[in-house]
Amino acid sequence: MIGTTHHAGELNWLLDELVSRVAQVRFAVMLSADGLAMGTSAGIGREDGEHLAAVASGFHSLAKGAGRHFDAGEVRQTMVELEHGFLFVAAAGEGTCLAVFAGADADLGLIAYEMARLVRRVGEHLHTAPRQADDLLAPRRDGHPAPGGADGLRTAPRGAVGG
Repeated sequence: MIGTTHHAGELNWLLDELVSRVAQVRFAVMLSADGLAMGTSAGIGREDGEHLAAVASGFHSLAKGAGRHFDAGEVRQTMVELEHGFLFVAAAGEGTCLAVFAGADADLGLIAYEMARLVRRVGEHLHTAPRQADDLLAPRRDGHPAPGGADGLRTAPRGAVGG
């Protein structure tokens, strides 16, 4: 959960401030490590914010795996260069990340600096506890069982490839 000193509205305001302060930044999302959007800047719809949170979580997880495998330490920031923009993902507290999407003309150093500044400002107040299996298996609002069968989980046989 979000730490007691910051709520989603406060995060949204801080993310809006980042977007307005750095001209090349198109939008920003604060997310849990498992990909849930905790706060979004104005200008990104709910669906796109949730999608960006999921993508950013995946990139951050891949970078953490590379850091562990190559004994390179903790991930500070991940950057993906796209044809028409950049995606930055930075650790922002325990179980929390900051994702920023910027245009192709972005000043990469300025964005990295501003992200680090925001993380220093709020990172110690943010924490997101990992979701437990019970959270994932909770009944859906429509009363139907969770996808994947009666217990909501699909498991591959032990040793199965790709499962």
